[in-house]
Amino acid sequence: MSSYGTASSFHLPAAVWVIYLAVLILSIVAAWRIFTKAGKPGWWAIIPIVNTVVLCKIAGKPGWWFFLCLIPIANIVFLILIYLGLARSFGKDGGFAVGLILLTPIFLPILAFGSARYQGSYGGAQPATPGYYPPQGPPPG
Repeated sequence: MSSYGTASSFHLPAAVWVIYLAVLILSIVAAWRIFTKAGKPGWWAIIPIVNTVVLCKIAGKPGWWFFLCLIPIANIVFLILIYLGLARSFGKDGGFAVGLILLTPIFLPILAFGSARYQGSYGGAQPATPGYYPPQGPPPG
């Protein structure tokens, strides 16, 4: 008999589960807050598929990009473009987008709870909130 663990005998330490749950809850709360900043109902952030479609629209990309996110390898490219659009929709630059791409659990809460304001969808798609058009000119402050 082999002494190697099988799927049924593999157990992670409790600390790993606690950290995993903390990151998961923080990500859900951050996504909820980002949705509300963009004028969308926050609870849409916890509905699978809907959250990705709405995130695409907030980022200024068409909602059908959700299907492109299901294609292996191509999904990486489209997720990068979505995060770039998300950063720009909140008035952040490409450097912040790189942070969103590489350190999502850290940069999503920064975007959600920081001073960033939603400036409208970026990239030429319809505004995320009907009838809302972002102010023109430099940001206040």
